[in-house]
Amino acid sequence: MLAGMVSAAAAQTNAPAARPMSLEDCISEALQHNFDVRVERIEPIKSQISLDAAYAGYDPTLSVSGNHAFNESGGGYSGGLVVPPSITDANNFNSTLGGTLPTGTQYSLNGNIDEAYGANNNQPLDTTSGGFGVSLDQPLLKNLWTDSTRLSISAAKNQVKYTFQGMRQQLITTISAVENAYYELIYARENLVVEQEALNLAQTQLDQDRQRVSVGSLAPLDVQQDESQVAQSRANLIAAQYTLDSDENALKNLITDDYVTWHALELKPTAKLEAVRQFLDLQDSWSKGMVSRPDLVQAKLTLAQQGIQLKYDYNQLFPQLDLVASYGFNGSGKEYSDALGQMNEGNRPYYTYGGKLSIPLDNLAARSSLKSDKAVERQDLLKLKQLEQNVMVEIDNAVKQAQSYWESVDATKQARVYAEAALDAEQMKYKVGKSTTFTVLQLQNNLTSARSSEIRAQANYLESLTALAQQEGTTLERRHVDVSGK
Repeated sequence: MLAGMVSAAAAQTNAPAARPMSLEDCISEALQHNFDVRVERIEPIKSQISLDAAYAGYDPTLSVSGNHAFNESGGGYSGGLVVPPSITDANNFNSTLGGTLPTGTQYSLNGNIDEAYGANNNQPLDTTSGGFGVSLDQPLLKNLWTDSTRLSISAAKNQVKYTFQGMRQQLITTISAVENAYYELIYARENLVVEQEALNLAQTQLDQDRQRVSVGSLAPLDVQQDESQVAQSRANLIAAQYTLDSDENALKNLITDDYVTWHALELKPTAKLEAVRQFLDLQDSWSKGMVSRPDLVQAKLTLAQQGIQLKYDYNQLFPQLDLVASYGFNGSGKEYSDALGQMNEGNRPYYTYGGKLSIPLDNLAARSSLKSDKAVERQDLLKLKQLEQNVMVEIDNAVKQAQSYWESVDATKQARVYAEAALDAEQMKYKVGKSTTFTVLQLQNNLTSARSSEIRAQANYLESLTALAQQEGTTLERRHVDVSGK
């Protein structure tokens, strides 16, 4: 007895640490640590960076330049007159700040100042001049309502929405997988109990029949049937234990990014397989799917993206008609301060206005692009319609499957009750010699199968509700997961 106590204590010491986990706990861990989720969360970040980069088309550009020039020309004769040599130095400074506005307007702020000094034909030279102004170029047809920069920005915004839906899809997929793995783990634990009870029944039958053989009321051959049943039950128990270990590892793999740390833990679900009937409305599920399914939303965004491209290519068919204008002030004097002072006073203005027209004679590239985009748009629309129909079929199948599994829950429960009653009655008959070992063992197998089928049906029903929510795209709302906050 002392040896048995020591063995039991050693087994408890070597037992893995247990960690009770609710389904909400598992989902929370998965949202933080699941590798697929962590990878997919980066996609919206990347698309947001691309959107920020698309606005670079509106970044103004500052250009500053300066140079010095020296020129010396030798003297000579012209018309019998002596032409004296000239020596001049010149300094030039220019600056430009230009860019494009969201309206397509191109602007340029220009400033320059020039200085020249020296001698020209024996006449001293020392002058300074400059100007400051603004130039505008406004498209009136081509590039009016959209241009390459606005196209890039619109496409990048659309991509941000697309990758957000991709992240939603991954969260839904992962949460659904966690739910299924959680229910499978509960099923495996309860099925292990069923197989253990089956082994206990077989062992009890074997012990009782051995006593009957010893008193001569039972043939030894019947004991061999009992021994076969015990061996088979033990094999089933071993298989059930492996299934439990495998299902536990599957759940761990979904909820952690550090498997080594979790490997030694025993996950203990705090919930039980309790199937509570939910009344399903196919029309309501269809409505949810049409709005919430991430892949359906992505298909709509793809169609919208093609519409953006189509709008741009249509605008490229128009001639290039631009309104151009400029306005500024000049200044001149002997010193820099004189020129700058006059520009500041603004009493020497200049301005221009007008237009420019450019008409491509063929415009084959723009027309071909537009035709191609229209064909792609029709194709995307057909794909969207096909996906909508597929979604409706998938939801319809999911609803029918959930309803079928619920009916199985009630049916398997009744089958288990009847199997228990049948075994009890047969064991009573066996005790008074009105039944056989074979019949009792067969009814034991029937009871084990019925018990396993009952918990299997409960797990199937819970998983079918998970599948229905996944098909509807409502998993996040069902589990109260705030995507923006995660």
